[in-house]
Amino acid sequence: MKHASLLDDIMALDVIDTHTHLVGDHLCAEDFWKIADYFWLNRELQTAGYPPEAEALPEEKRMEAFLKAYQSSRNTMMNIAFMTILKDLYGIELTDLASIRAADEQIKTNKAGSGWAQSVADRLHVRRFAVNHPDHAAFEGMTHDALLFPRIDGWLPKLVQKVAQAEKREETLEQAKAHIRKQLHEYHELGCLGIMTTLSNYDAAAHEQYGINKETRSDEIMFMLLHEVCAELERLGMFLQLFLGVERRWGKTSAAPVNDSLRVVRLYGLFERYSIPFELVVASELNNLDVVQAAWNFPNVHVGGMWWYNFRASTYTQSMQYRLEALAPLKSSLIVSDARCIEWTYGKLHVVKRLLAGFLDGQVSKGWIDREGALYCASEWLYGSAANRYGLKGQEGL
Repeated sequence: MKHASLLDDIMALDVIDTHTHLVGDHLCAEDFWKIADYFWLNRELQTAGYPPEAEALPEEKRMEAFLKAYQSSRNTMMNIAFMTILKDLYGIELTDLASIRAADEQIKTNKAGSGWAQSVADRLHVRRFAVNHPDHAAFEGMTHDALLFPRIDGWLPKLVQKVAQAEKREETLEQAKAHIRKQLHEYHELGCLGIMTTLSNYDAAAHEQYGINKETRSDEIMFMLLHEVCAELERLGMFLQLFLGVERRWGKTSAAPVNDSLRVVRLYGLFERYSIPFELVVASELNNLDVVQAAWNFPNVHVGGMWWYNFRASTYTQSMQYRLEALAPLKSSLIVSDARCIEWTYGKLHVVKRLLAGFLDGQVSKGWIDREGALYCASEWLYGSAANRYGLKGQEGL
């Protein structure tokens, strides 16, 4: 007997968006182009001939170029998310230049109205959003401010470079460690429960013991400082989000996903030594299995959402299969929207909930899990796992 789809139930589940670029006083798109010029959509439009510098074109030429590329790339994930935004939030389907103008007018009108950002969040039951800059966290017109997890990749590499270039390396290293302790203490005083950082390419490993001398490499210095970061987070009772899998060393402007088979295991020394929660977010397809293996091996390691190049149906489905087979649902979070306006959180999360429902429908149909277990799994992946890590479990009115 065929069971009823989980789609409606999953669409109604609460969500925590664990990583955004939302800015609290500019949550809503100001016009059509603030939605249409989203980096990821533009990359896929460019595969259909959309000019990289389209914003420099005269307005009508720009609209013509956009419409042509949009219609030629309707199969791509970001195009599907974009279509969902226009249809669900504004009741518009792009067919001609007049429809672009109508969308622009509707976006401006809705943005001007009170409560638009909260209404968009409520449509998919997004209860909280995370940001990484203190001045972005005050969410105007929203029920709750953002969760703030300050990012340290703005200053951690500079400390590494400073130590590497110093004549008195040992003394400079101690100064760098003192800076880390001071900065993390300030974050703790702000009420932050955790921090995040990206890590690009590295050849050192956390389980190795490095000494500081004139031959010590920058990667080794970085791991020495990462140990200091983790030790201080442990003292303060905070967690660490690690964003992995994107490298910028292969060209002048473009980043790339790199499937480094040793990327995650080189961090095992941190997971073993420090009891803090680690949340691993990856952008490279093959590392999706590696982070699940790490979470299977270490009680304090959790798998985070799908980042950058991982936002595709194939990688989502594959990663959900890995997680379902190996981990209790409370060990995984699924949502990283990377959105720069509230409307894109809707488009991307709608796609994810559809994918999640389809995946779990298949598991129920095959008898691997029952309906109740599937909905429990979905609720943890979307909300409960992150809520527990972020200190939100048991709070009312989220």
